[in-house]
Amino acid sequence: MKGSPKRQQALTDRALTRALTAACDQALAEIVGFQWLTHRVDYQHFPASLIVTWVFATEPQRQAAELSRLHALTLAAFDEAGIAVSDICAHVRLDSEQRCTAQHGGDWAARLSTRGQHG
Repeated sequence: MKGSPKRQQALTDRALTRALTAACDQALAEIVGFQWLTHRVDYQHFPASLIVTWVFATEPQRQAAELSRLHALTLAAFDEAGIAVSDICAHVRLDSEQRCTAQHGGDWAARLSTRGQHG
């Protein structure tokens, strides 16, 4: 028997956060310029609304990032959390500290909420 929808959302979010933390640690060890990641989701439209944003220090580092590797890390995290998506590309965005500073004065909350996601 399944729990309440809010409980299921909390369990899913905890599992996803754990899996993305592992992906983040792996990326920090192997991808030049990678800094951190975050995810956003509207559970009314789950999993279609689930977006993972990978953040790099500079624009050149973001542009040089191997997108296929970030897709693979994200997909592995989704799989570990029990989340199935049909096209991982629709759930991954890349951004940079440099671009956030230039466009939003370094305010990530405003950046991620006002324009959705960046990539």
